[in-house]
Amino acid sequence: MRTYESPSSIRIAPQEQLADTVYRSDRAKAVLFDRPTGSGWEPVTAARFASDVHSLAAGFLAAGIRTGDRVALLAATSYEWTVTDYALWTVGAVPVPVYDTASAEQIQWVLEDSQAVATVVETSDHRRRMADIQVDLPGLRQVWQIDAGDLARLRREGEGVPGSRVDERRDAVRADDTATIIYTSGTTGRPKGCVLTHANLLYDARASIEALREIFGRDASTVLFLPLAHVFARVIQVACVEHGVRLAHTSDVARLPDHLAALRPTFILSVPRVLEKVYARARQRAEEQGRGGVFRRAERVAVRYSQALDRKRPGLRLTLAHRLFDRLVYRKLRAALGGRVTHAISGGAPLGTRLGHFYRGIGVTVLEGYGLTETSAAATVNTPSAIKIGSVGKPLPGVTVRIAEDGEILLRGPVVFPGYWRNEQVTKETLTADGWLYTGDVGTLDDNGFLAISGRKKELIVTAGGKNVLPAELEDRLRAHPLISQVVAVGDQRPFIAGLITLDEEGLAAWKKSAGKPASATPAQLRDDPALIAQVQQAVDEVNATVSRAERMRRFRVLPGDLTEAHGYLTPTLKVRRARVLKDFAADVEALYRA
Repeated sequence: MRTYESPSSIRIAPQEQLADTVYRSDRAKAVLFDRPTGSGWEPVTAARFASDVHSLAAGFLAAGIRTGDRVALLAATSYEWTVTDYALWTVGAVPVPVYDTASAEQIQWVLEDSQAVATVVETSDHRRRMADIQVDLPGLRQVWQIDAGDLARLRREGEGVPGSRVDERRDAVRADDTATIIYTSGTTGRPKGCVLTHANLLYDARASIEALREIFGRDASTVLFLPLAHVFARVIQVACVEHGVRLAHTSDVARLPDHLAALRPTFILSVPRVLEKVYARARQRAEEQGRGGVFRRAERVAVRYSQALDRKRPGLRLTLAHRLFDRLVYRKLRAALGGRVTHAISGGAPLGTRLGHFYRGIGVTVLEGYGLTETSAAATVNTPSAIKIGSVGKPLPGVTVRIAEDGEILLRGPVVFPGYWRNEQVTKETLTADGWLYTGDVGTLDDNGFLAISGRKKELIVTAGGKNVLPAELEDRLRAHPLISQVVAVGDQRPFIAGLITLDEEGLAAWKKSAGKPASATPAQLRDDPALIAQVQQAVDEVNATVSRAERMRRFRVLPGDLTEAHGYLTPTLKVRRARVLKDFAADVEALYRA
């Protein structure tokens, strides 16, 4: 059993709460946000933000929202989300985020289980989904729609509420009070409500700022495009407001390149799947332009240069090659992120060592971190001054990591939640009396405190020959190929590892053009095409050469369509719901092991 603890001097006072920082007078003129307008972006000062929060808080008081009331928030990432979050915290209410892509059934479960008294929705579509279930929720008194102007009406109704009453409600909130209930987008079973306190989120935000102080500098800015319903984006939101980092919101991922070019952030947040797609698109475009060979050489140089940085001696020839490809390739890749991004903070799943070296080699260092909703987001993180590519970094200040005898990762510290909402039994199974959280993840801890994730304990594959295989590394490497979208390795109690593979829409379109296939041909029509199978087999062979013999994928099946959130195969954070996939594609799995 191995343990590593990071010391901390961070203290959260008993009377502190998340909204306190909004009302600081020392930075009233500082620009905190960039808010989208019809023609561009409008700067929002701290004073304007405080006014927006305070007036909406008064509106919630006028509407009868009481201390401790749960208010669901069903919307995409936006400035209005952040204002609503802080307004509810101001009056001691408890925001309950819901993914804007959630189905009516999922929405109903969250609202029923949290006993929400009101809901803030963004669009008429969200309201229609609410209308289908509202008759079954007698405790739900109000539904406010953002794009229908309901928040503006709330503010007008709050004009008669004395400002002192708002301040009294804020002053009554304590650090140990519940700040939010976040329902996990788990890959199995019904979501569980994770209770997070004001102290949890404040501590995680401040510990992240301390660990990443080189990034959270004086002129730091970011564009937040991940869903605020997820704890990762939420705690970064808190950190930006706490530290005065300039923040812009967007939920229009299709226009993200335009937004990055206009706003030119210094760092971004991401999940590995987004970074995999950025790399795959760049590689694919190079192939289409007849520059595939140049890109592949540039990629090799980037990886070798990054690896040499770990040894602190890139060498003259490698340095010169790196400078050449910086002019030819890397500079263009950085420009696609706005031109000023030096770091990306990534969480949710491991990125993979090669892609980590690739990004650092082109000048955008990916700082991988690790945590759960139950740990208020980050528990460990790589930092610019302490990075080990392939790991998820060292524990944040005040966090202790322990590796159990069976390899499971245990966590303890101020970021760990107090328990699940109305679910004492599962809380006892997950959280020990002395504060250790059983994560369900398997990993290793080196002598310097760097944590590496091997995979989910419940996803361990035990082959018929008794080999234990965690499929994450194999799957991560294959997903980096432009033609491949998702990979699900199989092989439990089978003679070897095999896989279910889906095709990337853009990658397939490029392949059809180069292979002379009809543009209208679907994945279902092409899944057994010999030329396509040969292309995927080449990708599998390349990855098989990088893993152990037991981990190699001996066979694969191309599925007739992609795995999507809309069909229930992915969580909102793009993790595969493995059990659902294996159930629905059981016939394809069986076909892999015939003969």
